[in-house]
Amino acid sequence: MLELEAAVAKVGKYASSESGDTIEMIERPQGGFSIVMVDGQGSGRGAKTLSNLVTARAVAMLKDGARDGAVARAVHDYLYGYRNGQVSATLNILSVDFQARSIIMSRNNPLPYYILDPDGITSYNEPSTAIGLYTRTKPIIKQHDIREGMMLIGFTDGISQAGTRYGQDMDLGNFLASLRCDGSCPAQETADSILMRAMELDQQRPNDDMSVLVLSTRARNEDEPKIRRQHISFPLERIRKAPLA
Repeated sequence: MLELEAAVAKVGKYASSESGDTIEMIERPQGGFSIVMVDGQGSGRGAKTLSNLVTARAVAMLKDGARDGAVARAVHDYLYGYRNGQVSATLNILSVDFQARSIIMSRNNPLPYYILDPDGITSYNEPSTAIGLYTRTKPIIKQHDIREGMMLIGFTDGISQAGTRYGQDMDLGNFLASLRCDGSCPAQETADSILMRAMELDQQRPNDDMSVLVLSTRARNEDEPKIRRQHISFPLERIRKAPLA
């Protein structure tokens, strides 16, 4: 029996009030779950409003049982029509289909994603375009069999561009290879390691919103209780008191 673990680590652009990256996870009606990761164009409140809009549309359709490719196309058409091709967003939909025992990555993102397994690291970097800009945009979709010891890593451009202001390169592929992990490392530990490295390259002042999504598989004991768990850690900077009604 296998156990799936999904983890997210994210931080907003330095001195920006809102993060333009939004990540949501939902359970699919036919079994399994999907994670939607959106990076809205720009930064701050406008980018957050945009990414929330795109994410909400995608999640609503996924909850209704729509297929990932159809969701990505419909969300693109909506954004293109709503903003007349003037605004873009990157979109990743990562789904786990329990019935088919497969992982599906639907990608409207120029950035690649990576899979680590006992055989090494593979980059999936087929040319892909963000949604919202061109009429015939469609997603790049890949399906992977679920197998023990694999780890999938997706991210937004704040990660890939970390350090460029200071003449350094994140070089995520080499960084992942240096972790010397055969896929059995905890997903949250891997996500945190990537984010910490990106922030280090930006001297703890992220030049853009940064998000990392990690999905890992590992063996589990057949006799263990089949418990599903979720965990969230969210820093709260300040609390504004609302006026009494």
